[in-house]
Amino acid sequence: MPFQKNHKLGAQPLNEEPFDKTPVCFNVRKGVRNKLKAIPDWKERLRTFVDKLIEETGDSCQ
Repeated sequence: MPFQKNHKLGAQPLNEEPFDKTPVCFNVRKGVRNKLKAIPDWKERLRTFVDKLIEETGDSCQ
């Protein structure tokens, strides 16, 4: 059975600002992935760190 239009059910965004549709991916050393996933709220903390890293370098990256 298909959903009706304008239904109230479904996933709602958790953040105020939408995320980019293309993810940033990079390789890490062995074991880092599992350790990282064990940290509570690791994705949001990593996003905050990346924002600070970009602020520190300024517009010189463009």
